[in-house]
Formats: sequence, C-alpha cells, structure tokens
Amino acid sequence: MREFSEQELVRREKVEEIKKYCNPYPEKYEVNYTLKEASCLPDETSNVKVAGRIVFMRKMGKMSFLKIRDLEGDLQLSIKIDMVGDEKYEFFKTLVDVGDFIGAVGEIFTTHTGEKTLRCSDFTFLGKALKPLPEKFHGVTDPEICYRNRYLDLIMNEDTRKRFLLKYQFIKEIRRFLEDNGYIEIETPVLSNKASGASARPFVAHHNALDIDVYLRIAPETYLKRAVVGGFTKVFEFARCFRNEGIDATHLQDFTMLEGYAAYYNYKDNMVFLENMLKSVIEKVFGSLKITINDQEIDLSKKWQVVTFRDLLLKYADIDIKKVNTKEALLKEIKEKKIKFETEDDIESLGFGNLVDALYKKVARPYLIEPVFLVEHPIELSPLARANDEDKTLTDRFQLIINGAEIINAYSELVDPVDQEKRLLHQAQLKAAGDEDAMMMDSDYINAMEYGMPPISGWGMGIDRVLQVLTGVLNIKDNILFPLMRPEDK
Repeated sequence: MREFSEQELVRREKVEEIKKYCNPYPEKYEVNYTLKEASCLPDETSNVKVAGRIVFMRKMGKMSFLKIRDLEGDLQLSIKIDMVGDEKYEFFKTLVDVGDFIGAVGEIFTTHTGEKTLRCSDFTFLGKALKPLPEKFHGVTDPEICYRNRYLDLIMNEDTRKRFLLKYQFIKEIRRFLEDNGYIEIETPVLSNKASGASARPFVAHHNALDIDVYLRIAPETYLKRAVVGGFTKVFEFARCFRNEGIDATHLQDFTMLEGYAAYYNYKDNMVFLENMLKSVIEKVFGSLKITINDQEIDLSKKWQVVTFRDLLLKYADIDIKKVNTKEALLKEIKEKKIKFETEDDIESLGFGNLVDALYKKVARPYLIEPVFLVEHPIELSPLARANDEDKTLTDRFQLIINGAEIINAYSELVDPVDQEKRLLHQAQLKAAGDEDAMMMDSDYINAMEYGMPPISGWGMGIDRVLQVLTGVLNIKDNILFPLMRPEDK
C-alpha cells in the first residue's frame, strides 16, 4: 500500500468535496490569451480568459490574490466575494490549493504596486494537485531532483523554463536557416542492421518480428548520403542518436544530433556556411554575438581561426604526428612523456587514428576557448571522409571547437566506393582486434555508393552540446528535458 503525507490525504479528501460542486478534472477550458500576452494588455481590457497553475495564494476574508503560471509567464488574479458570489468564494477559500489549475475570466487592471492583474468575474476549477509543491522560497535546487523530476524543476524554476524555451527557439531558427538555404528535412531509421556513420559503441536490441539483432542509430550519416544518391541535393535531420559509451558532464548515451549534407560542396564551403549559420542563429536567439562562459567573454563575431591537428599536438604535447606516424611509435612517445588518460578505453587496443584523437582530447582541446576550426585529421580517424588530394594520410575534414567542446564535425565526404570499401574493411579488422569504437562493414552502403555519388560535404552538430556551451551550464543534462537516470533503488 502506498503511504501518503498528511497534506496529500487532505487534498484527496478535497477532491471528494469538489465533486459535489463540479468535475475536479474537467475536459477543457477555452482561453483567448496566454499569461504572457494577458500581462501586456492595457487596463480595462475585458473578457480576458486565461488558465494556469496556481503557484501563490493569499486568501483573505472578502478578497483574495493568487498567481497562476504557464510555461512563458505568470499573472496575478484577484477574486472578490461580491464578484463571484458567496458560494463560489467559499469554494475557493476551502477547496483550492497551491498547485491546482484554474481558469478565470475578467478585466485587466494595474495594482497600486504596478502589477498587471486580472479582476475575476468568474473562475473555473480545472484540476487538483494531490501533492503539494515545494516551499516557494527554496524551490527545487538539488540537481538530482531536477533531473529525475523535471516537471517540478519546470514548475518552480524560471531559469529552467527559459533555458528550454531558448533551446527550442534555437532549433526552430536553425531549421528556418537551413530551409531558407535550400535544405530539405528527411527522416532516417533509428533501428538498422549496421551501426554505421560514426566510430562509437552501439546499443544492441532484438527485433522479435524479424528475429534479428538490430542496432540503435549512432548517426544518420550513411542514410542521409543514400538520399543524396537518390537525388536529394541538400538534406538534414534532427536525429536522436544512441552511443553505448561513458557518461560525464559533456556526454550522454542518447542525444540529439543535427546532420546536414550538400551535394557539390567541399568542407571549406561548409566552414563558411556553418560559421554564417551559427552567427545568424545565435544573434537572433541570444541578441548578441558576445557570450560569457565561465566569466570569460567570447566574441563570436570575429573570423574563426583554422588550426591543424599536427600544430596542436606539437604545441601542447611536443609530438609531431607527421614523424610519429604509427600506433607503436605514438604509444612509445605517450609513455615516455608520461601522459595519462582518464578513459575506460584500453589505449593499447586503439588504432593510430583513435589514439591521436585521444591524445588531442587530453592535451589540447581543453585550451581551445575561442572558436577554432580543427583540420587535417589522420585518415585512420575518418573512415567516411575524403582523402586530401595532396596528402593521402590526411582527410578533408574539420571540427569546430568552442570552449573546449566539439560543436561540429564536418567532412568532404568520401564518394569513391572502392576506397570506401577498403577503409571499412580496415575498420572491421580493427574492431575484430578489440577497438570497440571502430566501424562495422556496411555492404548495403557500399552498394548504394556504387550507383554513383556526386561530390558531397556533410556535417554533424550536437544540439545539446552546443547549447551547453552557449548557456554555460555545467552539465549537459541541464539541456535535456528528461535525461535517463539510474533507478533510485539501484
């Protein structure tokens, strides 16, 4: 049997009393203004109909004040006995609690303290909260409670509501920018036969109807490129992706990835396009291209720098990957310099490319605060990227780094099916040798490529990650409405 607090028991008893007057959970209520809109109306605007959750009440003898809330705003209501009648006023005083939902109609006026208020000519009870809200002045501050009970966090904390409204405005503006530039939004499978499109450990599931194992999507890349084979010139997708890897303040196992592909572009075209896109969207959403992260102002309006992998590792580790260009030699250098990695991965099992990446993330990336395009990735690190025409050991690829976080990953795509098949076979060998982040062989993708691909450049951007950087929150979960949590009994 569930046990209830004294307050919960009283509220449950009130539900039974409410039933004598009305349905405690009515079907609908028509409003003509949101609370934000109503709070901006001129005085004496009449027949204003609003609804929301009660978050504050001051009940008095013949007149009471309450504040109701929706996602975007609050509005004060005044309820007077001579406006709604004795019986309804008594109903309000005895049966309505903070946390309940109410609808109201009336006229807007401004109190002597300057607060816009709705003078109620009538109200309708819209729903009983069986649990009391947290105490108003302390609210909800425990991150664990905020993540597990996001609904409470949203009810009580204005910063949280603003952050998620900003997130969805950011997504809306990106979608608009892409569509205005000729991109078409499509959908790709979440379940697939191969975990392809990125180097990552997949989640495995079983499809009962087909009696096969399937993988949750780690990236939509190869399917978006299949669409380009089929004739789409510019495509994008906001894709929920799943990677069965470590969890920390900047990584989650399920996240939203925006990927886009443009036929006839190369990676340098996308550097220009994406810098313009982010500058345009950030200025619209945030109102400025100057953002403050950890008390440090970053001016995004400047031209963003371009640096190479080799230059960064020379600067921060004194290792030249042009000379130290094998896994064995690089491992030896790392050990001699006593560089330690905080990772679950077995460093010895990584291929050269993933080892270079791990080294860069350890020694260099934390120091890249201003926006930087990182280029000239080793080919082993980029099995789907086009080899550079002048140096076949490198790929035509860039990553955008801001405040030590990878924001965008982009390529000139590999469109040669023979070369692609060789690289995926090499990845499969690495996987068989123990590199769990290496990619699988995807024969169907090779088959699609063999029908012919135009020059393509594509990119991926972690939506939750970029907003973590722009909003300055310490944990990426702060930008996920309902993050997965370990069950409390575990």
